[in-house]
Amino acid sequence: MTDIASNIRSVKTALPPGVKLVAVSKAKSPAEILEAYNAGQRCFGENRVMELAGKKDVLPPDIEWHLIGHLQTNKVKYLVPFISMIESVDSFRLLKIIDNEASKVNRVISCLLQIHIAEEETKFGFTMDELYAMLENADLYKLRNVNICGVMGMATFTGNREQIRNEFRYLSKCFNDVRNTYFRDNENFKEISMGMSGDYEIAVEEGSTIVRIGSLIFGAPVKNNKQHT
Repeated sequence: MTDIASNIRSVKTALPPGVKLVAVSKAKSPAEILEAYNAGQRCFGENRVMELAGKKDVLPPDIEWHLIGHLQTNKVKYLVPFISMIESVDSFRLLKIIDNEASKVNRVISCLLQIHIAEEETKFGFTMDELYAMLENADLYKLRNVNICGVMGMATFTGNREQIRNEFRYLSKCFNDVRNTYFRDNENFKEISMGMSGDYEIAVEEGSTIVRIGSLIFGAPVKNNKQHT
């Protein structure tokens, strides 16, 4: 049996001050999440909107929920009343829909811009050309119900640690370039979400401020789907 409380303590001990732990709870039961909650964990990450919405209703209201999976535009309306952060904004269209839906419930939603840093084409995210095109668009700065807080990325699923390091280093460079050019005076733009159970130590060394860890806390998933854990 997985000792979730002990695992959380171990992970938090390994993280330096200032690095936020998102416990990836996709496919985990409310009981397992509650065990982590009772061990002091308050921030949880989910991939699927409807799964997240169902869990939210039966778990403590002070949980900080992060959406870390690909977000379809037609699901945004279900998230905006309660979500703490959407880490996986991968298009200007999606960002505008989040802003519009958030305005209806009078909320400002914290968002990260997902950048494609991996070799796999199946992973989502802006290319840097796409990101710069959005950042140069004056319409971006008319949005009032989104708060762009930084960037997110996922490394290639590989055993090559040097490749993973290089991809994380690239994401940190992207973050610094974007911050220095477009968000120099915005103190909210400060987050780099990168690193999962198998590579979070490298991510922290390369500047991560948010790590998304699932299997080290809840145990290995039945199906091998490393993408967001």
